[in-house]
Amino acid sequence: MLFLVLLKYKPKKLKIMNINFLALLLAALSTLVIGFIWYNPKVFGNAWMKESGMTEEDMKGANMVKIFGLSIVYAFLISFILQMLVIHQFGAMGMIGGDVTTAKPSYEAFMADYGTAFRTFKHGALHGFMSGLLLILPVIGTNALYERRSFKYVMIVGGYWTVAFMVMGGIICMMQ
Repeated sequence: MLFLVLLKYKPKKLKIMNINFLALLLAALSTLVIGFIWYNPKVFGNAWMKESGMTEEDMKGANMVKIFGLSIVYAFLISFILQMLVIHQFGAMGMIGGDVTTAKPSYEAFMADYGTAFRTFKHGALHGFMSGLLLILPVIGTNALYERRSFKYVMIVGGYWTVAFMVMGGIICMMQ
């Protein structure tokens, strides 16, 4: 709904929060780069394969185009919601119901004063770290309990996603 409102209404005098699709795409692609490093056999790749029960033979039979393609799609979906967590100005838009055409003058004044506040890589990385640690790590940990995975598995996969969220949050937050 908010997405449709953002696309439909673009008044000239009010500063609104536009969705930066390039930032979301770059954030999504960053997960592949981080994954290539993180899951390299010299980093955590061998440990991950051992903890997940995978072998080199299992890896050879995979459809990598499908895996990487869907990974980018999923990461793009993650980046779409992550922007709401790392960019505070989306909260101001939420407070007015998303329709800037009906906003009070205080919204315009707020956005004039704070429209670009806290829009740095460092700030986005902080919120990405908190999201990874407090949201993603518990989800992976809970799944791992039921799947009878080890704590080491949780740390490898949860660590990857926490680092990925940090980089994604930084990219999204800094690209105005």
